Amino acid sequence: MTTPSQTVGPFFSIGLVRPGEAAAVAPDSPGAIRLTGTVYDGEGERVPDALVETWQTEPRELFARCGCEERDGSYEIVTLRPGGEAPWLAVSVFARGLLNRVVTRVYFDAADLPDVVPPDRRETLLAQRGDDDYRFDVRLQGRGETVFFDV
Repeated sequence: MTTPSQTVGPFFSIGLVRPGEAAAVAPDSPGAIRLTGTVYDGEGERVPDALVETWQTEPRELFARCGCEERDGSYEIVTLRPGGEAPWLAVSVFARGLLNRVVTRVYFDAADLPDVVPPDRRETLLAQRGDDDYRFDVRLQGRGETVFFDV
């Protein structure tokens, strides 16, 4: 008899979320930005127990990890706006119902988007500029699904 695959959890807050990891740099660092957003499931519902990680190599290697808020599925990461040869943040999302993480990118300028992304899906990779931060929502599936990369 074969046992079906299943997810274990969600236990991200117990094993993976640690205080201080949501800030790759101090909030008052020169050039620091806040990246905020919400993770949504295929029905458009907020995912309150997802985990979001960002990683970048420009202007230097930085990593941040943030669990989504139970009340509304939101996250907030403090990092530097990427530049140079890799003007994007790599983003991994872990959530209930996923056997593996999904990987996407956050771009801050439409001119930096790769040509392989279909025109009608490009906006799902662009951060939206706010007053003092950037917003990047992740839609795991369904209408407006974020473009994910096979890694």
